[in-house]
Amino acid sequence: MTTRSGDGLSRRLNGRHIRFIALGSAIGTGLFYGSSDTIAKAGPSVLIAYLIGGAAIFFVLRALGEMAVNDPAPGSFGEYARKHLGPLAGFLTGWTYAFEMVIVCVADVTALAVYMGFWFPDVPRWIWVVLTILVIAAANLVSVRVYGELEFWFTLVKVVAIVAMILGGAAILIFGLGSNSGSVTNLWSHGGWFPNGISGFIASFALVMFAFGGTEILGLTAAESEDPRTAMPKAVNTVPVRVLLFYVATLAIIMMLNPWNTISTSGSPFVQIFAGLGLHSAATVLNIVVVTAALSAINSDIFGAGRMIYGLAQRGQAPAVMARVTRNGIPWMTVLVVAAALSLAVVLNYLLPDSAFLLIASVGTFATVWVWFMILLTHYRARRQLSAGEQASREFPVPFWPVGQVLTMVFMVFIFVVMAFAEDTRLALVVGVVWLAVLCGLFWFHRRATAQSLKTDTVTRVG
Repeated sequence: MTTRSGDGLSRRLNGRHIRFIALGSAIGTGLFYGSSDTIAKAGPSVLIAYLIGGAAIFFVLRALGEMAVNDPAPGSFGEYARKHLGPLAGFLTGWTYAFEMVIVCVADVTALAVYMGFWFPDVPRWIWVVLTILVIAAANLVSVRVYGELEFWFTLVKVVAIVAMILGGAAILIFGLGSNSGSVTNLWSHGGWFPNGISGFIASFALVMFAFGGTEILGLTAAESEDPRTAMPKAVNTVPVRVLLFYVATLAIIMMLNPWNTISTSGSPFVQIFAGLGLHSAATVLNIVVVTAALSAINSDIFGAGRMIYGLAQRGQAPAVMARVTRNGIPWMTVLVVAAALSLAVVLNYLLPDSAFLLIASVGTFATVWVWFMILLTHYRARRQLSAGEQASREFPVPFWPVGQVLTMVFMVFIFVVMAFAEDTRLALVVGVVWLAVLCGLFWFHRRATAQSLKTDTVTRVG
């Protein structure tokens, strides 16, 4: 039997689903495909960049977790921003997150199309994009339980594969399997830890942070969780550690097996490494895994965007039709709208097949970091509004308050500065600023139209 919350959504996600949904969204394209670009920019120092980025994400998730445990509302951090920072902040946060999920999903389906080229090099990428969107959208329309189970198994496959890759890579290094001459010294013997200097290290942060994008989906799952007070703390505390372990350990193994400057940016470094070792069957298996990883991330992206738009519709900041749900508690219109928006991926992969991913990832980074900054700012404002006694009684308080929050917000501003000075991300920053300006205009227009409508109704009644 489906359990409904007061907002019409079904509460059928358990703790296992929630942990793997967040993990599945974070461990996907950024690791399996985008990591080759970060390695090219920073070399071995990219490991330090992932450690710093992971620490920042921990504070973001703890801030979000504290709010979600105390108020598991539809729209999550979009609703929290409206409540504590005002209607405009809620509108900007909610729609920018939906924008982020669509953009990240475009990146994921782009990467999946690249992976499929491993087997079908002559098939145009856009065909794979269309097929993927249709299949995943259909899965999201069945029920939230089906979505949760699908995400669990998708994520389990890639987690097992990553662990196997780490163990297999370690065995190759220790026992000298294949024709590879890998060594731990590869981490520093090809230009040192910072082969492209500090500038290369700093430039890598834009894509590093993009890789962690999606973890904030934890907040949206709270409204459909069977027991958010128990599930959320467990998920928040375990996901950052696992993500860091997978990213840092995996990339370290990759750069030990082959020097960082021999890893191509035209495909997944996972597949390249094992194909280069002569283990072609392993490369085929890994390609299946990276395809699964992309499907997992796309699955979460569509869920996240749809649930945020549903929350916006509930508070009058999106068309009312977006708040409609099926008998199973699925906001079906939002799923269809997000799937339609992904037609952008079809166009980009048709017009710009070779440069689509980097452009999309850069725009996605702006949206992601903006949402994280707003989560931190919202939490900071919410905590400041509480008395000392109320702060002490919080069920899942963020650690190192308020120093950790302030430093993490400063770090997010630093990422924007990096994007402004890096040539390949500057355009994405411009797109992001224009997006926020357009949203502000739409918000003002909506407020004015609503006020005018209320004034007309009042005059009519009096007359």
